[in-house]
Amino acid sequence: MWQGLSVAGVELGGVELKSMTVLPAHREDIALHTEDGLTLVGELATPATGPIAATLITLHPLPTHGGFMDSHVYRKAAWRLPYLANVAVLRFNTRGTHSPRGTSAGEFGGGQPEGADVRAAVDFAVTHDLPHRWLVGWSFGTELALMHGSELDVEGAILLSPPLHRATGDDLRAWDTSGKPVRVLVPEFDDYLRPDAAREAFAPLTQARIIGIDGAKHLWVGEPHVRRVLDEVVSAVAPERGPLPTHVDASVVE
Repeated sequence: MWQGLSVAGVELGGVELKSMTVLPAHREDIALHTEDGLTLVGELATPATGPIAATLITLHPLPTHGGFMDSHVYRKAAWRLPYLANVAVLRFNTRGTHSPRGTSAGEFGGGQPEGADVRAAVDFAVTHDLPHRWLVGWSFGTELALMHGSELDVEGAILLSPPLHRATGDDLRAWDTSGKPVRVLVPEFDDYLRPDAAREAFAPLTQARIIGIDGAKHLWVGEPHVRRVLDEVVSAVAPERGPLPTHVDASVVE
């Protein structure tokens, strides 16, 4: 990976990463098969060269409100992190969800049936020897991670904008019992759960690290907020790979 000269944490030279920047990676369409017989469409992005430092299994926002595997933070993660941090990114549409990649079979189930979708994604990652697996949920995806992920073969979870509308105290206690690390990124101006309320709500999950993000809102709109999210993700799953550069050599931009 190329990195420009860094001064006070800002990389100089090259071209600045922007919202539509796509960096080199090996990208392939994948299909996940659930225990209840559904086929879910997705994509796996892995480093073009070198070993995989960690694997993100992403769980997207609410599909009935526009969430899907291409929701912008996840799309940018897949476009950047394999090159910048050697982090693999697995994205998929939960049951009944449509994106340009295609439509996953089945119908939206409100959160409980989607547990089979989460298990199928983790099983795929395990079967394909993707190392150091972490669940990354955003909004509705945080509910799926909390409700269904504590006993799965993952190292931990990262939660973006958790509303805590569906996950219960029992779900938080199950993660607490697991001992697995949980990092929770909470926007200052979130629509549902703001930092102070999140610290209280996540009290049963004693190892949860609550990080309030100044100026951010639920959807993480704006490149500065996307960069902060990706930096926090990498610092959790592959700390030796951060902080991420903000510029790259022009020759690698696809």
